[in-house]
Amino acid sequence: MKTMAISQFKTHALKVIDQLSHNHESIVVTKRGKPLALITPYEDSSKNIQPGQLSNTFVFEEDIISPIGEDMWEVCS
Repeated sequence: MKTMAISQFKTHALKVIDQLSHNHESIVVTKRGKPLALITPYEDSSKNIQPGQLSNTFVFEEDIISPIGEDMWEVCS
């Protein structure tokens, strides 16, 4: 994440905002070396929702009802 002094941001605000929209990188605006504001590009959250994104991430077991046997259990005696 880049940092920029507030005086520099004030001078080049339109150029900085244009760069944010292209590279999607946030900038911390500082005043006397202390963070003052975080400038982040806008992202429309409705665009990120796509049905079926998780369709290949689940693992389905064939038989989850049958017992697995006593030798598979780890029991402390």
